Amino acid sequence: MFFQPLAARLRFYAVVPTAEWVGRMVKAGADTVQLRNKDLTGEDLYREIERSVALCQGTATQLFINDYWQEAIRAGAYGVHLGQEDMDSADLQAIADAGLRLGISTHSVAELDRALSVRPSYVASGAVFPTTTKKMPTEPQGLENLRRYVEQAGETPVVAIGGIDLTNAEAVLATGVSSLAVVRAVTEAENPEAVVKAFQSLFD
Repeated sequence: MFFQPLAARLRFYAVVPTAEWVGRMVKAGADTVQLRNKDLTGEDLYREIERSVALCQGTATQLFINDYWQEAIRAGAYGVHLGQEDMDSADLQAIADAGLRLGISTHSVAELDRALSVRPSYVASGAVFPTTTKKMPTEPQGLENLRRYVEQAGETPVVAIGGIDLTNAEAVLATGVSSLAVVRAVTEAENPEAVVKAFQSLFD
């Protein structure tokens, strides 16, 4: 099994809940956006995914759909992001055959090994710091573990996620990760567009 490599570096990676937020991130020039919608189902969910895909078409923003790989394939998304538990139920071959990029969440050496075995487009490691956006199965990983995960991943890009904001972003980048993924640092910001630009300047 082999997943398409990334067309461009992930760099700043915004994880947002709605197509409206996807559009805001595209306009702000975010390198990468993930739609992580936990509220919609059925055709409403599909339309939200389809709208997000349309908003990213013709732009430099790479869009990943969290969890819903069948809808992502149907909508022609750039990529899909799966959790560890999704690896058991998702048809990884179908995702690969459709040409979608694949990202996989990891929280330990063993989970990283498992993710790397299917040769994904990237792996996400975290939570680096304490986070309130979701209940984490493990303790915060910290910067030293993150540095080890980068070494373990080798050529596969590593996205750091969990509790990252502008006060700790440079320390996280110093571990060698390819990308910084944020949720609250954008969605709870007074000026999300300015936050995007500030994060992206760290990569320029």
